[in-house]
Amino acid sequence: MNLIIKLLLNAIAVFALAYVLNGVHVNGYISAVIVAVVLSILNLLVKPLLVILTLPITIITLGLFMLIINALLILLADELITGFEVDNIWWAILFSVLLSILQSLLHSFLKTDKKKV
Repeated sequence: MNLIIKLLLNAIAVFALAYVLNGVHVNGYISAVIVAVVLSILNLLVKPLLVILTLPITIITLGLFMLIINALLILLADELITGFEVDNIWWAILFSVLLSILQSLLHSFLKTDKKKV
């Protein structure tokens, strides 16, 4: 149940950012849900491989190359999903950064205090 709630929160974040950013387009809320699922799958399967392959350049750039990796994953999702479009890599980088911030804000509402008094 927690996974479904997180995916729906991610879809809300994708939909909101597509509304705010001019270079990112989502056809509807169903497309935003599909984008959230596809990005989750890409982050689970493809991102670890890219991180390992680009580890030297990531270390040299002190981790800033991770922005490019995230943008490339978003552009890959753009190619895989018909209802989702990102104009160029700069919009993908901005979308990636803002999506990470918005996701962490939305997911912070889900965290419960494990310390019971």
